[in-house]
Amino acid sequence: MPPLRSQEEIRKDWGGSTDPLVSIRCLAFNHGAFIESALRGFLEQRTRFPFEILVHDDASTDGTQDVIRAYQRAYPDLIRPVLQTENQYARGRRGWQAMDPLTRGRYVALCEGDDYWTDPYKLQIQVDFLERHPEYVISGHDARVVDEEGSLVSASKLARAYRRDFSASDLERGDATLLTLSWVYRNVPIPMCPERGLVENGDRFFLVLLGAYGKSHHHDDIEPAVYRVHSGGVWSALSRKEQHVEQAHTWCMIQRYFRRIGRQDLARHFLERCQGTYALTIPLPRLLQALVFRSLDMPWLRRWWRRLGGFPPPRP
Repeated sequence: MPPLRSQEEIRKDWGGSTDPLVSIRCLAFNHGAFIESALRGFLEQRTRFPFEILVHDDASTDGTQDVIRAYQRAYPDLIRPVLQTENQYARGRRGWQAMDPLTRGRYVALCEGDDYWTDPYKLQIQVDFLERHPEYVISGHDARVVDEEGSLVSASKLARAYRRDFSASDLERGDATLLTLSWVYRNVPIPMCPERGLVENGDRFFLVLLGAYGKSHHHDDIEPAVYRVHSGGVWSALSRKEQHVEQAHTWCMIQRYFRRIGRQDLARHFLERCQGTYALTIPLPRLLQALVFRSLDMPWLRRWWRRLGGFPPPRP
């Protein structure tokens, strides 16, 4: 690997300022084999503004914290680690809950410890765009997919249909997809939302909340980042059915949030999304039967179907 610039060399382009314009937030857990690539991707960023690197490790047992400490010693003014001694996830606390009060930047960039950036100008490009376009609240870009050994699995993780800008309404209705490792967003005041802490897919929830503040932009002028699929990945380790169940639960919690704050239109929308996503977990024959009885309230059809041994049982 080529040598990194020193802390002083990185800060030389910042014009004497030290207050971070961007907070890079990195969540890690047992990423010992990968975390160095993530940290190097952060330190290779060439910007005209200050940034800080917040790294939260959730009590890893594989040497991840040793790597973080070594880099923090070399870059003490840039890297601010939060090294847990007891796993917080097991206690029901999410990493973002520990990071929120520490985040000082006007903008926030995300990348987990098993992924990494490849474009040294990505932060500058995204911040420049958001500074010029106040109607946008977030921007993102594509990523390549690799396996544990670094071998290419796919040249693009983001489906073509999502390589575009999205309206604020698209974000708020959950119709937008941006890869989390590519996010740079405004550090806007997100309301207290206990429902978000109850879901596995908190990033999807957060993207919906950002929709209250503006649109999203897709950059095709940034080199794709790298998304790693490995056995320790929380989301990629789930089966397709398990992912659908978790996503349905996320939609359900979002509808609960909107119902609580009086947005009944969005509450109904996300209830329908919850039902639709959960339906993907039901075996097709049983699902088709349930759909017939939900959409057609015909007594003669129900009697005929029951005689054939169909589903569901007669209504009381």
